[in-house]
Amino acid sequence: MTDHQAANAAKTIAVLGTGKIGEALLSGMIRGGRRPADLLVTARRTERAEELRTRYGVESVTNAEAAKRADTLILTVKPQDMAKLLEELTPHLPTGASPLIISGAAGIPTSFFEERLAPNTPVVRVMTNTPALVDEAMSVISGGSHATPADLAHAEEIFGGVGKTLRVPESQQDAATALSGSGPAYFYFLVEAMTDAGILLGLPRAQAHDLIVQAAIGAAVMLRDSGEHPVKLREAVTSPAGTTINAIRELENHGVRAALISALEAARNRSRELASGTG
Repeated sequence: MTDHQAANAAKTIAVLGTGKIGEALLSGMIRGGRRPADLLVTARRTERAEELRTRYGVESVTNAEAAKRADTLILTVKPQDMAKLLEELTPHLPTGASPLIISGAAGIPTSFFEERLAPNTPVVRVMTNTPALVDEAMSVISGGSHATPADLAHAEEIFGGVGKTLRVPESQQDAATALSGSGPAYFYFLVEAMTDAGILLGLPRAQAHDLIVQAAIGAAVMLRDSGEHPVKLREAVTSPAGTTINAIRELENHGVRAALISALEAARNRSRELASGTG
C-alpha cells in the first residue's frame, strides 16, 4: 500500500442518501478493503438505514452527524434535494479543514456547492451510471476550484470499486452525461426494439431477448478488448450483398444515425439546463 492509499484508507467516508447507487459504492469500498468501521451512511427511512447497518456492518447516522465526523461526504441524493441537504449540512461542517464533498447529482456544477459551503471547500463532481450495480460503471470525474489532485485520486479510488473512471474538465460533464450517464438507457431501448423485431420475425420473446443480449455482450467485449475501430468490426460482419448490409441500408434510410446524434444533443442540452437552473 502506498502512502497515498494508506492516508485515504484512514479517512472516514459518509454516503448520504444511500439508495441503489450509494449502496453499490458502499459495497465496492468494502470489497476494496475499506473497513466498515470507517464508513457512515444516512438514509431517509429508518428501516433502510437499519437494512444497511445489518448488511454491511456500517454505522447509520444523521446527516448532521455525518457532517461532523466524516472526512469525505458522498452526496447521492436527487438533484432537486441537493440545496436542502446542503442547508442541513452547513451548520455542522467543521470550521477548520473542510471535508471533501463528492457529488453524484446529475447536472449540478461544482460552483453550486462552492457558493453554499465554506470558502476553499474541495468539491468533486462525478457522473456515474446504473451499471455501477454490477461493477461495470463508467464514472466521469471533474474537480472544482479547490479540489486537489489527491482529492480527484480519492474519488477515482472510490468509484473505481464499481467500474471504470475517467477524469475530464468540468466543461465536458454535460456531454459525458449525455453519452455515459444516460447511455445505458439507449442500449435498453435498442434491445427492446430488436426484441420486438425478433417477435415479428417469429421468435418467442425469451429467445429473441437471449439472442440480442448475448450479441450485445459479445460486441461490447470485442469493442473493449480488440482495440479496433467500430467501423472495422462492423465491416467484418458485413459481407457483399448479404443480410447485414441490407439491414444497415434500412437503418441509414430511416435516419437512425442522425436520430442518435440529435438524441444525444438533446440530452446534453437538458443537462446544461439543469446546471443553469433553468430546467
